[in-house]
Amino acid sequence: MTQTNKIGTMQAWLAQTRANFLLLAVFLVAIGLAYAAKYNPGVSFNWLHAVLIAAGTISAHIAVNLFNELSDYYTGIDFNTKRTPFSGGSGMMTGGHLKPRQVKIAAAATLVLSGGIGLYFSLVSHWSIALISVIGALTIVFYTRLLSRMSLGELFAGLVLGSLVVLGAFIAQSASPGMALSAMVPPEVWLVSLPPGILTAMLLLLNEFPDTEADKAGGRKHLVIKLGKKRSARLYAASMMFVFLFILLLPLMGFASPWLYLALLPFPLAIKAAITAIHYGEETQKLLPALGMNVMVVLGTDLLIAVAVIVQI
Repeated sequence: MTQTNKIGTMQAWLAQTRANFLLLAVFLVAIGLAYAAKYNPGVSFNWLHAVLIAAGTISAHIAVNLFNELSDYYTGIDFNTKRTPFSGGSGMMTGGHLKPRQVKIAAAATLVLSGGIGLYFSLVSHWSIALISVIGALTIVFYTRLLSRMSLGELFAGLVLGSLVVLGAFIAQSASPGMALSAMVPPEVWLVSLPPGILTAMLLLLNEFPDTEADKAGGRKHLVIKLGKKRSARLYAASMMFVFLFILLLPLMGFASPWLYLALLPFPLAIKAAITAIHYGEETQKLLPALGMNVMVVLGTDLLIAVAVIVQI
């Protein structure tokens, strides 16, 4: 194999796994791990466990991306989408760069790896990790077959690749097998896990706008298809406003440190993305800047939440 082919193969797999979106998993894990360090002062931070938690979460994220693209390939959705940097699939299978069998093997392998890491932490940390892992695995397998056809895809995406990642990382790093769940997770961690979940759901929602017609023809029935683009844009705007209002209120109500206000920095960009979505939701080319801003808002807010916790340690 030539060096050119090697580079081509690597680029194909990076595109196929949607590697540019995997930072989301890293930042979510960082929030949970930061809280684990904050609420366990004097306890040595287990870096091996931290790496395993990140590896399991990234593997799960890759698995859902691969299973999603396989479904879109076989239903014909990927052949009908107008691809953008944020939507429409990677085009690696439709372009002949990778074979569906290769992607199937990779999807199964990453799902098994994620499940194995989840099983490990359910034994050494807490049984609730097993529950989180099962919910995650079922969401990955049934996301495109079932959830996205019942207008539940956004909800479960926000849950599994949002709030549960924060909570799972915290539990896996800080819990022991005999701990009571009610006493194990502080109220601050429960509450701060909500904005990342909503942000993930809204990341998916806005990215569905350009693919609406192709998705509908392929049998999907996500929220943008069910509500229409105008109402979906208003839902997106309202959800983003709620996220930042929620972040604003948590320190005022004594549930979080004022350092959390660092996470308000992306708010102006969120407003701009929301306004653009409302005005240009029907026009893909004019909507593209909002898709880019949305990614920056989601990643930026999650990262700044993690930073806000880290500075308190």
